[in-house]
Amino acid sequence: MPDPNSLYGPLDPAPDAGWVAAPPRMGFFTDTSVCIGCKACEVACKEWNGVPDAGFDLLGMSYDNTGALTANSWRHVAFIEQPRPAGHRTPPFGGDPTGPVTSSPASASVGAGTVPDTGTNPGGPAGRPEAAARMAAGPEFLGMPGAQPPGRDTGAESRTDFRWLMMSDVCKHCTHAACLDVCPTGSLFRTEFGTVVVQEDICNGCGYCISACPYGVIDQRRDDGRAWKCTLCYDRLGAGMTPACAQACPTESIQYGPLDELRDRAAQRVATLHERGVPEARLYGHDPTDGVGGDGAFFLLLDEPEVYGLPPDPVVTTRDLPKMWKRAGLAALAMAAATVAAFVGGSS
Repeated sequence: MPDPNSLYGPLDPAPDAGWVAAPPRMGFFTDTSVCIGCKACEVACKEWNGVPDAGFDLLGMSYDNTGALTANSWRHVAFIEQPRPAGHRTPPFGGDPTGPVTSSPASASVGAGTVPDTGTNPGGPAGRPEAAARMAAGPEFLGMPGAQPPGRDTGAESRTDFRWLMMSDVCKHCTHAACLDVCPTGSLFRTEFGTVVVQEDICNGCGYCISACPYGVIDQRRDDGRAWKCTLCYDRLGAGMTPACAQACPTESIQYGPLDELRDRAAQRVATLHERGVPEARLYGHDPTDGVGGDGAFFLLLDEPEVYGLPPDPVVTTRDLPKMWKRAGLAALAMAAATVAAFVGGSS
């Protein structure tokens, strides 16, 4: 008997797909707080899976020349540049520069040209005398370069007003995978590890899976029209090996293992970041009660999901299929009844 949550809600997908004595569900936990944007995962994915080269275009998006997940980019390292302090919520340029006043505010104001009526005279804009004094004091010696990264030994308050958010995006291997539900040929199937894999030799290029995916992950390759995406290195999993991207990650930003263990590890990591003064750290895709039943590849983010190009509340597109079929059946019955009534009325 099918599980009542087969289309929506918490579920163990492998047994629901018919696997008997399935192993623990495996997945990815990507901790973006330690991602350095090296793209080793992208390279390893391409090398192991024979994915064609891509990402040589200058998109004007920082160092992100891949742009998005595509049929030729199963891993995508996003670079998000933010003009805000790293590690805390103080707004950029939120107030005047700090530090002692090194000269007379009155003389500094005259020297900087900061009088109430600036007119067309050149000089600094009118403002507080204390700020003008610091500007007129000239260059300030900041000391020799430190041995630690900026802000490491002085605290978050002294860091710069700019930060990079880096995230290695990948197929989410949803608990409720709409791409799998709509595939007419069975090209997409659920593995014993709970992942979703495309069998390219069966794909007919219809494209239904592409429009069904709530994350926009799957893509068609232009030269053959078939759909391609991350397989979570299904061949390596069967041999007891770690997926290529996780194996190549130098900072362990991409972690692979049993999904339940990864969720526990992720919750501990978020708690640690909160204790260290990073209150914006949050998990994405870990909740089995969300719109897709939880993801097999989930993330620790340092900002809202939309900042990373992720939907804030994804919902499996096949959730309402039972209601749709019920309504279609009722409509068909109503049309049949109207047709019968018309014939009966006409004959009488």
